[in-house]
Amino acid sequence: MKALSDKTAGFTDSVIRRMTRICNQYGAVNLSQGFPDFEPPRPILDRLSTVATDLAKGDFHQYAVTWGAQNFREGVAKKYEHFSGQKVDPNSEVVVTCGSTEAMMASMLSVVNPGDKVIIFSPFYENYGADAILSGAEPIFVSLRAPDFKFDANELEDAFKTGAKALILCNPSNPCGKVFTLEELTIIADLAKKYDAYVITDEVYEHIVYDNNKHIYFSTLSGVKDRTIVCSSLSKTYSITGWRLGYTIANAEISDRIKKTHDFLTVGAAAPLQEAAATGLAFGDDYYRDLQKKYSEKRELMLKGLDALKIPHTVPEGAYYILLDISEFGYKSDLDFATDLIKKVGVGTVPGSSFFKEEENRYVRIHFAKKDETLNLALEKLSDLRKKF
Repeated sequence: MKALSDKTAGFTDSVIRRMTRICNQYGAVNLSQGFPDFEPPRPILDRLSTVATDLAKGDFHQYAVTWGAQNFREGVAKKYEHFSGQKVDPNSEVVVTCGSTEAMMASMLSVVNPGDKVIIFSPFYENYGADAILSGAEPIFVSLRAPDFKFDANELEDAFKTGAKALILCNPSNPCGKVFTLEELTIIADLAKKYDAYVITDEVYEHIVYDNNKHIYFSTLSGVKDRTIVCSSLSKTYSITGWRLGYTIANAEISDRIKKTHDFLTVGAAAPLQEAAATGLAFGDDYYRDLQKKYSEKRELMLKGLDALKIPHTVPEGAYYILLDISEFGYKSDLDFATDLIKKVGVGTVPGSSFFKEEENRYVRIHFAKKDETLNLALEKLSDLRKKF
C-alpha cells in the first residue's frame, strides 16, 4: 500500500477531546472540554420545538442557501452592527459555517497559499496549528508571556518581517483568558497595514469578559476592515456547542472566496438549527448583561475556591478558562499529571503543553462553564489533591 498523506502524518487526536473521553471512562468531573452542563436559553429551545413540528410538515429538511439562511445571516449582520457599530451586508459579507472551527479553516484556505507564513500567538487554541498544516502554511509563533500574557511589539514586527501573509488573533484568548487592549490591537493593526497582511480573528468569547476589560472588535480599528476576517460562533454565547453554527464576516471579495471554499468543505450548516438559533441573534442587551454576570459569578466561585486550596492559577480577563500551575507536583509530563488527576482525584483538565509552542509543562487548563454544583464538586475533589499526589 502507498503511504498516506504526509500533510496529516504528524497529527494526533485533539488532546482536549481525548481528555473528555478519559473523563467519561473514569466518571470524572469534566473541566477539560469547554462545554456547559446547563441548558441553552429557553427561547431558543422553544423555537427548536416549533421547528421540530415544522419538520413533520416537510419544512427545513433540505439545504438552506449554501452560505446561510437569509434570516440567520441578517441576524448575524444586525447583531455585529449593534455591538461593533460597523455596518455589515448580510448578503455579501456573511458566510454561515459549521462552527467557528470550519469558519477558521475556510478563512485560512481562502487566504493563504502553500508556503505562506501565518503568525500565531502562543499559547493558542490547538486547532490553529492544524489549520496551518492543512492549508500548507508555515506558522510563525509569537509569545504571550505569563503572568499577564503580553507580547513584545518588536518580536511581533520581526514575525511580520518574515513576509507573513496573515495573523490569527484569538480575543478573548483561549486558553489564557487574555483580553487584548486597544493599545495592543492598534500595534497589531499598524503592523498588518505596514506589512500588508490579513488578520483572521477568533471572537467566540466576545461577550464573556470581566471587570473593566472590554472586547474591542478588531475590524473597527482604523484602516483594517478590508483586511480582517471575523470568525465567530453561537456555541459559547448561547450554550449550544453541539449545534455547530458559526460564521465569518469579511468584505465582499474575501467572503465570495470563503463561500466557495465553504461550499466544497461542508455545503452548508444544518437548516433546522439555523432556523431555531436565529432567535438568539435577536436577543436584547439584557441577555448579554446576564451572560456576563453569570460567568463573572462562576469565575469568582472558582478563583476563591482555588485560592482557599492554595492552588496557584491565572486570573482570566475573558473567556472561561483558568490555567493551574502544577509545578509543585514535579511531573515531567503535564499529560501524565492530567491523566493521573482524572484517575486519582476525579477532575478532568487539559495539559497546558497542547497550547504552547514553547517548552511548557507547568500548566493544566480548567474551565468553569458548568453549574455551580458541578464547580463545587470539582473543588471538593481538588481539596484531596495533595493527599493523593
